[in-house]
Order: sequence, then C-alpha cells, then structure tokens
Amino acid sequence: MFNGKTLLITGGTGSFGNVVLERFLSTNIKEIRIFSRDEKKQDDMRRHYQNDKIKYYIGDVRDIGSLKNAMHDVDYIFHAAALKQVPSCEFFPIEAVKTNVLGTENMLTAAIETGVKKVICLSTDKAAYPVNAMGISKALMEKTFIAKSRTVSPERTLICGTRYGNVMASRGSVIPLFIEQIKSGQPLTVTEGRMTRFIMSLDEAVELVLYAFENAETGDIMVQKSPSCYVGDLAQAVKEIFNVDNEIKIIGTRHGEKMYEVLLTKEEAAKSIDMGEFYRVPADNRDLNYEKYLEEGSPRISLTDEYNSSNTKILCVDEIKERLLMLDEIKEELVNWQVRKIQE
Repeated sequence: MFNGKTLLITGGTGSFGNVVLERFLSTNIKEIRIFSRDEKKQDDMRRHYQNDKIKYYIGDVRDIGSLKNAMHDVDYIFHAAALKQVPSCEFFPIEAVKTNVLGTENMLTAAIETGVKKVICLSTDKAAYPVNAMGISKALMEKTFIAKSRTVSPERTLICGTRYGNVMASRGSVIPLFIEQIKSGQPLTVTEGRMTRFIMSLDEAVELVLYAFENAETGDIMVQKSPSCYVGDLAQAVKEIFNVDNEIKIIGTRHGEKMYEVLLTKEEAAKSIDMGEFYRVPADNRDLNYEKYLEEGSPRISLTDEYNSSNTKILCVDEIKERLLMLDEIKEELVNWQVRKIQE
C-alpha cells in the first residue's frame, strides 16, 4: 500500500520515526520525509541510515509555512510531533497548546491544501479523562482532527488518529531511567508501586498506526488492546533482568499523575466497535442541532465500563521480563552491562 508513495513523518527524529524507518526502508516506498526542528537529530539520522529514500526537512509544526514546504507531492502523513513530557507541559501549558493543538491544526490545514490523501494523528492514553496539561492538550488535539475531518471529503483527505499507552524504552518511558539508575548504583525511584500503566513496544505502536491506515474511517480514533503492569513490578522486572539488588525507593506521586490510565472513556466504550485486537471509536458526527445533544441520550453509556490499565490484563513480573527481553534496546543494554561486569 506504500509502493511508490511518499510518506511524511512530523516529529520524525523521535523513537516512533526511527522504528518506521527501520520498517519501511526495505520496502518499495518512494520517499520518507523527516520533518522536525532538531537539526542535530536529523544529522545523526542522516549519518546512521545513509539512504537516499530519506529526505530531511527542518521546520516546526507551529509554522504552517514550513509544513507546506515539506508537503508537496506527499501522499500520507504520520503526525507524531508533540510535546510529550508531563512535567514540562505542567510548567509550560501554553507551549503544549502551541505544539500539540495549534501545530496539529496547522498540519491538517497544510495537508488538505496540498492534497495529502491520508493523515494519521498519534495520541496518548493521557488524553482520556485528562488531569494534566499534556493530556488536556492531546485531548484537544483529538477534538481538532475530528472536527477537521468533517470539513473535507475523505476521498480527498482522510483524517484519523490512534491512541496508545506507554511505549517501552521510548523517550517518555521510565525504563531508560531505571537502567541509568542501575548503572550508577542508585535506588530505582518509583512514584507509587501500585500505579498501573499500559505497556506496548514501539513495533506495536507502528502496527497500530498501520492498522489505522488500512481500517480507519475519517474521524476515527483507533485503540489497540494492551496489557498493563504495576510500576513497582516493572522496576522489579528490570532489577531481575540486570541481576542487581538496588533498592526500589517510593518517592510519591508527581503532579499530573494518575493511579491508572484510560484508553477508552466510558462514553467512547459505549460506541466503540470491537475489531478483535483493536477498538474503533467512530467520530461523533452530530451537527450543531443542540436538541440532539440535550434530549437524545444513550442507555449504553450507563451500562458500559471504561477501558483502563487496571481492568485490562495485568502482567506479572515474569511476563514483564519476557516482554522487556524482546526489545532490542534492552538486549543491547544487557550485553553492555554484562561486559562491564566482566571487566570489573
């Protein structure tokens, strides 16, 4: 489906963009454009891949002109550019709005104007019942792409999104922090041991985006069913993999953190379509006839539960270890750790 096509990845120098490149460069895709504001990471990628199929565009989603410059002759867009760190967004919420909300609006406007055929927007479980600025900005990002999808024919530009939980070993994951703490002989810091989080690999995140690409209708949010784990058990699993006895230190819940995350709200679960390993949440396409909002309810909402990280399958320590050991990043860190121990 990507043969001879041009794909643009916003925020393409991040973890997601690198996995997409690893997956796609061996296919017959015509071109992959990496759009980001980080020239150093772009140069690192250029040196690492040394592949003529990859083109690099410096720009910022806050600047619609730089987006349009990168979108000529683009067929598809994976929109991954975002401010993702919960603490930084708490301190600078307007910056989160500028990138996550207004940046998405700019990207969609540019995509429609330049005739892009399909756009997939990447969201997060923190957008469901959001309690922090990052989640609120991502929830507004979802509302933005759903609203925008109503303004354009899907035959011209199909706009949809995905929502997923914590991606293991990505930039926003706690796992690299645990590994650094092990290397430096420090305690593994856990905010609250009984806190639960969805966990998935970067490859699974890409699979979700590709599934949405093939199956989503315009305005849809696609959600992958995922297991979860207790954060305390995750720290214990990392300890056991590296065979260390570092203390696990409980430091208390940070600002903007929940005890569990939600992938489908109660309201979304009531209208979602079960597609096996995935849920499809169709857009609410009622018009501005307010009677439909105020007078026509749905009994399903009161009979349906939300889908959260405490009522999905919760992995035990051994199951967490099994999933971690499938990750190339963990394998590499483990080899380096073993070499270090031998040298000591």
